[in-house]
Amino acid sequence: MKNKAAYMTQLDKIEIRDIPVPSPKPEEVLVKLEYVGICGSDVHYFHDGRCGDYVVDGEFLLGHECAGVVADIGTNVKRLKIGDKVALEPGITCGMCDFCKSGKYNLCPDVQFLATPPVPGCFAKYITFPENMCFVLPDNMTTKEGALVEPLSVGLHAVNQACASLGDRVVIFGAGCIGLMTMMACQAHGISDISVVDVIDTRLEHAEKLGAARTVNGAKTDAVKEILAISGGTGAEKVFECSGAPVCISQTPYVVGRGGTITLVGMAAQPEVSFNFAQIMSKEAEIKSVFRYRNIYPQAIAAISSGRLNVADIVTHEFGFDDIEHALLENVHNKNEVVKAVIRIEG
Repeated sequence: MKNKAAYMTQLDKIEIRDIPVPSPKPEEVLVKLEYVGICGSDVHYFHDGRCGDYVVDGEFLLGHECAGVVADIGTNVKRLKIGDKVALEPGITCGMCDFCKSGKYNLCPDVQFLATPPVPGCFAKYITFPENMCFVLPDNMTTKEGALVEPLSVGLHAVNQACASLGDRVVIFGAGCIGLMTMMACQAHGISDISVVDVIDTRLEHAEKLGAARTVNGAKTDAVKEILAISGGTGAEKVFECSGAPVCISQTPYVVGRGGTITLVGMAAQPEVSFNFAQIMSKEAEIKSVFRYRNIYPQAIAAISSGRLNVADIVTHEFGFDDIEHALLENVHNKNEVVKAVIRIEG
């Protein structure tokens, strides 16, 4: 077996290198990766050198949305076997802190999350990973769909955080992958009145194809006025900010209705943004946030396997392993076309 990895060596630069195939520890499996998705955080690290408070320092491996086939197992592995298709939940937690013990393991202060500095990611052909964070995919699911379980889990967790339910009027800022996954999660909860805001027509068209009730191009119209007009001036019960764009974050308090909930999902490249809290206080609105997800992977896999959520429809671009740098640059410079890109790990 031969292994390769795609290292970010500086801003906007990737170098493919030969590296050793890792050996699994007793509780780990060796996974031959088949697909890795490109996340917005990967693009931030690649182009900006940071995402929120997380900063790249030196050479770095990106990638955390991944799935593949078990190629070897550690001596203490009990559940998985060679040949199993698996999706990897990319956060390894301590299992001992109060957050882990209470089930909120995504808040573990010692979490080791793939491609979150300084933890290296999975833009490689082989990776070792703990057995208990690898989830078997049903026969009717592909590893390409498996790589999309991670962003879908973000959307499902966002809807859970917001307590969104049937009958809610929903506004989603951002029609990229996470925005569309959040929309699909809303639909799975029976919500149909969904408005999606973005500045790119291609992404808005994608949202319409996937079932958005209406779309608003914030580059062509005043999105706040448009949303308020749609709602008869009352705003939306649930507002999801999925773009990570400071201008969109700042618009959320104006479109949320009285007693409504804003859920912040996207993370801006910069750690501080402007926000009108007076609007929140006068409406007694809630602000919730999303930090990844927890206890969601089985639910997400079941939703995809059942056919309830066709996540593969979100993918607009697929690149080979040797084209990772080009794929990332396309995400930076060709936002008008790229909704979701995945890397096909070959060989």
